[in-house]
Amino acid sequence: MQKLTSKQKDILEIIREYINQKKENPTSYRIHKDLVSNGSKDSLKSVMQVIEALEKKELIKRDENKKIYVIENDSYANLKNIFSVPVYGLASCGDALAYAEDNVDGFLQISKSLFRGSNSAQLFAVKTLGDSMDKENINDGDYAIFEKYDYASGKELEGKIVVAVINGMATIKRYKKVSNEIIGLFPHSTNNFHQPIFIHKTDSILIAGIFKKVLPVKYVSL
Repeated sequence: MQKLTSKQKDILEIIREYINQKKENPTSYRIHKDLVSNGSKDSLKSVMQVIEALEKKELIKRDENKKIYVIENDSYANLKNIFSVPVYGLASCGDALAYAEDNVDGFLQISKSLFRGSNSAQLFAVKTLGDSMDKENINDGDYAIFEKYDYASGKELEGKIVVAVINGMATIKRYKKVSNEIIGLFPHSTNNFHQPIFIHKTDSILIAGIFKKVLPVKYVSL
């Protein structure tokens, strides 16, 4: 197994994540730009040095256009970078029809690199139903990852996608305050059938979590 520094591990995971999400190969400049956009203070030179080190270890290669490719082999494994996210039942992306189970249905194994800056212990997943949030690329059957919401934290909910539990039923919608007394849970769908859910501030509603990321599921093993 290759011995990597923490910085080398991080940038290798960033490259993997970029390729998996964008379906294209980044340059060193692109990786540096993404790091800076996420708050990193690393210089382009330091990022280049890490990428050159990864290339020397034969974990990546670059073509004539300086695009980076990951070399898939068994010499690298960073199992400590993987954590388990509990899956809680089903949440509807249409009407609030799916029961929010208290019991864990299973666990997803996820790279920490996908959730930098998040407390992994506060993350959970729900399996989505319906198409009312498909304009947010949250589609039927996907896993939506949420961060647990604590009212005492005072975090702003306005405009955020949330998973809300209304009378024991879970639904994924965008939270908007319509007035001092009315809260709206709004779909964002290509299907005009879906309409907002309007509730009074005194109604039984629990904001279980704030949306972080969707993990698409395009293939299902039967």
